[in-house]
Amino acid sequence: MIVATAGHVDHGKTLLLKGLTGVDTDRLPQEKQRGLSIDLGFAYSDLGQGCSLGFVDVPGHERFIRNMLAGVAGIDFALLVVAADDGPMPQTLEHLAILDLLGVSSGAVALSKIDRVTPERVEEVAHEANALLKNSSLAGAPVFPLSGLRGQGIDKLRVYLEDAARQMGERDTGGNFRLAVDRSFTVTGAGVVVTGSVFSGQVAVGDQLILSPRGTRVRVRAIHSQNLPSQSGSAGQRCALNIAGPDLDKSQISRGDWLVDGRVHAPTDRFDASLRVHGNETDALKHWTPAHLHLGAADVICRVAVLQERMLPAGSRGLVQLVLDRPIGALHGDRFILRDQSARRTIAGGTVVDPFSPARGRARSQRISWLQAMSEEKPDEALRQLLAQSPAGLDLDRFAQAWNLTAEETENLFAELPLIRIDDDSRSWGIAATHWQAYRQSLLATVTDWHRQKPESLGPHDYELGRIIPIKVPVSLLRRAIHDCIEDGHLARKGSIVHIPTHGPRPSADDLKRWEQVKPLIRGGGLRPPLVRELAADLDLELRQLEGFLNRAAQLGWLIRVAGNRYFTPDTVLALANIAEALAAEADAGEFDPRSYRDRSGIGRNLTIEVLEFFDKAGLTRRTEQGRRINTPARDIFASSAQV
Repeated sequence: MIVATAGHVDHGKTLLLKGLTGVDTDRLPQEKQRGLSIDLGFAYSDLGQGCSLGFVDVPGHERFIRNMLAGVAGIDFALLVVAADDGPMPQTLEHLAILDLLGVSSGAVALSKIDRVTPERVEEVAHEANALLKNSSLAGAPVFPLSGLRGQGIDKLRVYLEDAARQMGERDTGGNFRLAVDRSFTVTGAGVVVTGSVFSGQVAVGDQLILSPRGTRVRVRAIHSQNLPSQSGSAGQRCALNIAGPDLDKSQISRGDWLVDGRVHAPTDRFDASLRVHGNETDALKHWTPAHLHLGAADVICRVAVLQERMLPAGSRGLVQLVLDRPIGALHGDRFILRDQSARRTIAGGTVVDPFSPARGRARSQRISWLQAMSEEKPDEALRQLLAQSPAGLDLDRFAQAWNLTAEETENLFAELPLIRIDDDSRSWGIAATHWQAYRQSLLATVTDWHRQKPESLGPHDYELGRIIPIKVPVSLLRRAIHDCIEDGHLARKGSIVHIPTHGPRPSADDLKRWEQVKPLIRGGGLRPPLVRELAADLDLELRQLEGFLNRAAQLGWLIRVAGNRYFTPDTVLALANIAEALAAEADAGEFDPRSYRDRSGIGRNLTIEVLEFFDKAGLTRRTEQGRRINTPARDIFASSAQV
């Protein structure tokens, strides 16, 4: 269990932790000289039987509230310290407001310095503390009168904390590993060490992680969990990780970074959230208000876009989009605090709803419905609602990433819900069965309408269907729908052209005669057919006249226009596609580059670029940083149902 102190400066937080653990958490020379905490301090208490307490001592001075906010990120229990002589003070109130806005519901009040006042004063301040907590998330928390200087009452509080830790039991360690970095340093002989609270998941020595948002890959060399050497760490613990990596530079690590599993490395510079405005604010929170965002251990300047109204009154809750001045790590369910532009007061707190919000259309009714679904407590209900309102399907990988689901959690979730799942080389898509049926009907209607408008054509190319069908879906769903309709006999394919099986175009006698002249010339060119102007010269035809015929031949499925000045037969395109598949299969990472394709095919540099760009458009390949990967099998796009 992670416990954080809170409270006004000089109310005895550090002395209290020393009494509880024997550790002086003021580690900086300036803290020793000035007698107050400036930065975060840490202490630990081993309770035995695998149970321990991790304490975070936060500074109480208003000038160091930024450090306090980094310290309460990801805590389980709040220890609000109130001095009996002073009573509740300004930072007592602000710290309590922060804990309330963060939703911290487990805690206690340490009524310190009782050796300085009368019993009547102790009772009076205890009553004030209870009144303060009454309307907060810590309502009903017990009050422990004590003296850190004399040790009076410390044992009773320690027993309560130990009981609370044991009752809390094992923390849920689901989700991918995420640690919010609040400190980094170098240890001689070991290298770079980062410390922080583990928000989710588990980590073990040897694991590969990513320092986010920079994207630096690192390996875990050693772990200290709750200040003890360990082979692993998990959610609900404070951990120090000794990390190494070829691109790791300690100077680039800063408070607010994350160490995460690669599946949830997804920096974002805008996210949608549910926001509650502090009830003590005198003015409403207006649209596009500048603010300081505190999430995890990060402090980032942002703007608040109010989505449903132009403002949020004090004490109210609403949906907002936060637009940040730099990317950070944020996932669904992360809690955060907003402070005003001058960083002098806390104005609101909230929860991340969707970390991948759009730059446009953020306040449209469809988007609001999406956010209301994403606001569900459990991912299965959220996904069920999102599928119902997504006729074009849903990016399942993005959903799993937003909710921080592990691969196993993702598979279990998708198996529970009635959805059509379509996987390609890069993404996994989902669509509700009713929407899938409606899309297939729309696909058939679109092809039928094509035949009615262009009876002389065999049908549209499958990549053309994506542009003309009313419902726009990812290309993987389009390919799957075409494939299923062909399997059911509702559609047929000839090369990349899709048509109703009973439809047969009727080419003119002149076109049939011309085809017999053109076909041997194009096929004679092998994988590098002649240019259109070369064909025109060989046939002694005007260029415009030949281009008209070639376009009609492409509509009939006799040819495929790969580039503006070159046409291929379907079997030649399939042969070129097979070369791409072979190269991808031979490569270790499944990627091939234009140079290897040029060398294998022998078609030359310029034509290679045109062919690969055509394959990208047709959906066979997709571009990557290193080259290209196969996106859809060649047989699903270019395999001819008949030869011409």
